[in-house]
Order: sequence, then structure tokens, then C-alpha cells
Amino acid sequence: MTAPAGSLLQALQQVPDPRGAQGRRFSLVAMLATIISSILCGARGPTAISQWIESQDPEVWHWLGYYRKPPKPGAFRDLLMALDCDGFEEVLRQWIDSVLPEVTDDELSAVSLDGKTLCGTMTPHGRAVQLLSLLDQRSGCVLSQQAVGDTNEAIATIPLLKTLLLEGRLITGDAMFCNRKICKEITDSGGHYLVVVKNNQPNLKEDITAEFRAGFSPSHRSATNRVA
Repeated sequence: MTAPAGSLLQALQQVPDPRGAQGRRFSLVAMLATIISSILCGARGPTAISQWIESQDPEVWHWLGYYRKPPKPGAFRDLLMALDCDGFEEVLRQWIDSVLPEVTDDELSAVSLDGKTLCGTMTPHGRAVQLLSLLDQRSGCVLSQQAVGDTNEAIATIPLLKTLLLEGRLITGDAMFCNRKICKEITDSGGHYLVVVKNNQPNLKEDITAEFRAGFSPSHRSATNRVA
């Protein structure tokens, strides 16, 4: 079956097959498309992925690229364990970027920068998995993401920003990302930023507040008197 240009099935053909010759009974593209589709429908884990595809009509099996009954949970588990996750995410990132509408010169595309801890990933002798993501606010698509690892979210942000074309985009974030290096990386790459400033940066917050005060305002004089 030939996938139409620009389709997810065509994009997934770029993912290298990590399976040995004896383990290629099923199309890699079909299995990856099944994993993506089932997760979008709420599946969590190989068993749920297998149950999802088995519940679909045979017409859907053929459309995805299966020529026999879809694989069992073990096959999905083995594939996920062997898969190059970074390469897989890069292919998905490029595909999502290709199908999103182009940003016009007079319009900024808002992208949220946020970190989340994955439920159920805490281990007895380690921390839970934390992911840092760039989310397109218009479509709801995750444009790029990466694990935080042993650093904090602020330190992991700059490598993540380098994975995305920032020109024409407005990066939004909470107080965690109010960092000089992060903001400079965004502007140097042609992007814009809107981040929250809170009381953990009192001097910066006061400088910003002062910019919006009228000259010689009572509130400014009161603040000056209190300092004096």
C-alpha cells in the first residue's frame, strides 16, 4: 500500500526498524501507527494497545497496513523496548510541523512551555519521569518534548528550544522559565516570549511594576517613603 504524501503513514516510513529479520512479521509502519492512534484514544501500555487495534474493523487493519490479524501485546512491548525513542519523536515532530498551518507575518503562533511529571513512573530508588514540552496552543499538538533528567526544568529548557524553529512564535511560560538565558535564547532565535514574574524575583517584579506607574504617583511615593 502506498501512503499519500504528507500522511502520518508516509512519515513513519522514515523510522528505522529495530527488529531482527525473524521479528518482522508485521509492518513497522502499521504497528507505530497503531501505537500512536491507540494512545490518542487513551490506551496505556502494550495490552491496551493490542486491545484497541483488535476492536477495530478489518478495514482499519488493512488501511494501517496489516495483512493478517494484528499482533499481540508481546509484539508491541518488544517493539517499544527496542525502538529509538529520540528518532521516533523527531519523525513525529517533523510531521506535526508539516501539517500545522503556516504562521503569517502579522500573526504570532503561541506555544506553551511547560513541565509535567508522569504518573506511575516513580521507582523505589529513583525519581519519577519528568517531561518538558512545547505545546502549540492552536492545535493542541506537542511540537517537541524531552525528559528533564537529573537537571531542573530551567536548565533543560534551552536544549529543548533548539529543537524548534522559534521565528514567528510566542513562547509562554510560568515563573519557572523567567530566566535571562532562556529569554535570550528565544529572542536570539527570532522568537518572542511572555513569562510570569512572581515574588521569588522581587527586584525584577518591582522594576516591571514601576514601568506602569504614572510619574510621581502616590503609590510610588509611598513605596519610597517606606524604604526611607
